[in-house]
Amino acid sequence: VTALSDFFRTTLSKGRDYITVQEEESHIRSYLKIQQFRYQDILDYEIDIPEEMYHYQILKLTLQPLVENALTHGLKNARGEKRVTVRAHKWEENLRIVVEDNGVGIRPQRMEELLQPHTEQETSIGLSNIDSRMKMLYGEAYGVTIESEEGKGTRVYLVIPRRKMDEVELWKAENTRC
Repeated sequence: VTALSDFFRTTLSKGRDYITVQEEESHIRSYLKIQQFRYQDILDYEIDIPEEMYHYQILKLTLQPLVENALTHGLKNARGEKRVTVRAHKWEENLRIVVEDNGVGIRPQRMEELLQPHTEQETSIGLSNIDSRMKMLYGEAYGVTIESEEGKGTRVYLVIPRRKMDEVELWKAENTRC
């Protein structure tokens, strides 16, 4: 119940479009706790985001869809222990976040389709939507890239500029509740 409450609190975020990396980490942690309940003893996860990155801003609901894709498409039909790892590090003047799973991987022809623009009727719009939003907000150098090997898993990389939350916005985020 607490994880679900935290999940919805971050989803709402008082209507803010940008939240801190720390808030987004909390959001995916809540999501994964809920999914661990669903997958019982076969789902494990690791989140490795250094505290020094907590005050950078990120567009709300950017990482959770990547983690959801890892579970839904990568791990759902995988055998054995299922694992999702989320890591972040500084990369040049950017923040690079990696969402990795040890699932079924992606066929090469499917990978080509994933980041292509989609129509509203199509169902697999998550990755292309995130990629398009990042490119629109930050420029063509930013967005999503994918590495995958069938039967071994997938890595999705998100690159965004490192921008700290404005002090006023950060104070509001830390001192108000939904």
